[in-house]
Amino acid sequence: MAAPTVLRVGCRRAAGLCGALSRRIHHQPQRAPAAKGLLAAQSERGLFQEVFPAQRAEEGLPALLEPGQPPQTVYCGFDATADSLHVGHLLTVMGLLHFQRAGHDVIALVGGATARLGDPSGRTKEREPLSEELAREHALGLREGLRRLFDNHRQLFWPAAGGARWGEVMLQDNVWWLGREPVVGFLCEVGGRLRMGTLLSRQSCQARLRSAEGMSLAEFLYPALQAYDFLHLHRHHSCRIQLGGADQMGNIMSGYELVTKVTGEDVFGITVPLITSTTGDKLGKSAGNAVWLNRDKTSPFELYQFFVRQPDSTVERYLKLFTFLPLPEIEHMMEMHAREPEKRGPQKRLAAEVTKLVHGKEGLESAKRCTKALYYSNVEALEAMSDQELQELFREAPFAELLLEPGMSVLDLCHKANAIPDGPSGYRKITDGGVSVNYIQVTNPETVLVIGQHILKNGVSLLKIGKKNFYIIKWLQL
Repeated sequence: MAAPTVLRVGCRRAAGLCGALSRRIHHQPQRAPAAKGLLAAQSERGLFQEVFPAQRAEEGLPALLEPGQPPQTVYCGFDATADSLHVGHLLTVMGLLHFQRAGHDVIALVGGATARLGDPSGRTKEREPLSEELAREHALGLREGLRRLFDNHRQLFWPAAGGARWGEVMLQDNVWWLGREPVVGFLCEVGGRLRMGTLLSRQSCQARLRSAEGMSLAEFLYPALQAYDFLHLHRHHSCRIQLGGADQMGNIMSGYELVTKVTGEDVFGITVPLITSTTGDKLGKSAGNAVWLNRDKTSPFELYQFFVRQPDSTVERYLKLFTFLPLPEIEHMMEMHAREPEKRGPQKRLAAEVTKLVHGKEGLESAKRCTKALYYSNVEALEAMSDQELQELFREAPFAELLLEPGMSVLDLCHKANAIPDGPSGYRKITDGGVSVNYIQVTNPETVLVIGQHILKNGVSLLKIGKKNFYIIKWLQL
């Protein structure tokens, strides 16, 4: 029998799949706000890229996902190689959210066990070993981050559709079962059903075997462990669909092979595109260009600015991928942008939608305050900022706590903050216009500090020396 093949959702053959699903849904009562059908709608947005296996997906997925049928369970895995998700993970999370919005149950699986082996997919060398303790800490961080995304979605983005079923969300960690699985038992059940030739033929495996470093047994067995995750979730949660990035298709195939051989039931895989930088590199920790979703690694302001800076060539695609905005609204937005490109309306809307999903309303407000304070020299925004926001915005800036003494001058402030050298050169720095306090240039070194002007209502002064050197002063006992 011929091996199962991959179906690209965007190709002509996929049109039959999506069209069939749309036609079936047209005559069925809706369970969710996706009248066009989940696969058709998300292929149109560009979110669902490939479906596996092609023939069975074309025949079985429309019936499986059509409204009126029992909800399905879909899962996606996130290895705990760091304690935070990053933008590269966000599309698979969006895929889960779209399934949830369509009334299906979703499982976000943290790979606390598989993270210790390291997925060889797309890698040129083996990951650094991860201790059990560190993997546990990372897994906790990922579960908290995933929970925050699902909570923000429910609170801020949930469609107001009365009577529609809301899909359930489960957060799992594969260390809960892989950590207890005896090696011999695992090899007997899994090892006997996965073929060496198939695993060796995978592109990721071939590339590593040809490399100077080679491939460890631990890495080689990674697809088997991920396949077992699918089997476990199928057995215990009736999970029939695995979602993953485009680089996960080989692992998804292994999961399909194991589950179908053990249970005889049809299961499916769906991939989403990989997000790359402007140079074409995959965004992520390994590439060293990760934009993190945890605030202590990437602030709301930095996340907001990442999306605001997207070029016109990518912003429409990103609006379709990273937001829940209807396609007609995106189309109208791009038409307006063509007339007034200097306003960067689509970029700002994209940044706002993503920041709100990741950090909530307060995170979005924080990002906007920081943007006004830094790029528009807005004193009101600066005055409303918290200490945390100031330190996030000016990460490299020295932070000093000072007591306001009677008659303290701008020159005294600069010296106490170690912002200018002692003597005539420091004095001239001020007189030559190289010093500002709260974006107001000061040229008289003897100017006495005034509360409400040089010291804001939040007890902060932002000292700027030259064009780029900032100092944050927190005043005590005002």
